[in-house]
Amino acid sequence: MRSKKTIRYTISLGALIAVLYPIFVWLTSVDLSWDKTVVFETFPVLGLTAFAIMWLHIVGGPFRETLEQYFDYKKFMTISSIIVLICVILHPLLIYVGFWLIGVKGSGFTYIPDDKQYLIWFAIVAWIIFVGYDVLKKFKSTDFFVQHWQIVKFIATLGFFLILFHSLGLGRNLQTGPLHYVWIFYGISAAVATTYTYGIQPFLKQKEQREQTFT
Repeated sequence: MRSKKTIRYTISLGALIAVLYPIFVWLTSVDLSWDKTVVFETFPVLGLTAFAIMWLHIVGGPFRETLEQYFDYKKFMTISSIIVLICVILHPLLIYVGFWLIGVKGSGFTYIPDDKQYLIWFAIVAWIIFVGYDVLKKFKSTDFFVQHWQIVKFIATLGFFLILFHSLGLGRNLQTGPLHYVWIFYGISAAVATTYTYGIQPFLKQKEQREQTFT
């Protein structure tokens, strides 16, 4: 019992560090002035938080059965997914609010060099994917989505990688310093987990089913 608690606390601590470290880096680099420009300083942390939580979702996928032995994984996914959705919606919204507060007509493309504007399109496509995914979850139990839900999840995972490139290309806290390399680690580990979840794992299950059929 004590060993199980230790493992649960270790997993929980690791997850907290994965999410809180980017927030800490943001806090140590931001200069919050409580005026009309404050939203331009706060919107990046929403993106950092959403990305870190989504990383937990992806790398936790292959270990779901194991993780369920130590804590309520379904509850964690429900609560954390709500946090991600809120961050995903507010992250771009605060940019427009900021422009409105300072009286400037602008958008996500404003002040972004032409050679990097494709990164904004990455974010727009990812935003549509993430919000669409949460809408489709309401219909998850219908026959069509029961059969194709893995495809929906895979598309949502692709949105994560779009945000990876978006954040590495434009994130003010991700151009240099330790967090830049943390983000690269998140990307590589998420790619490995995705390959296993949607490539290797289904192959192994099909192989096992075939072997059971012929025995």
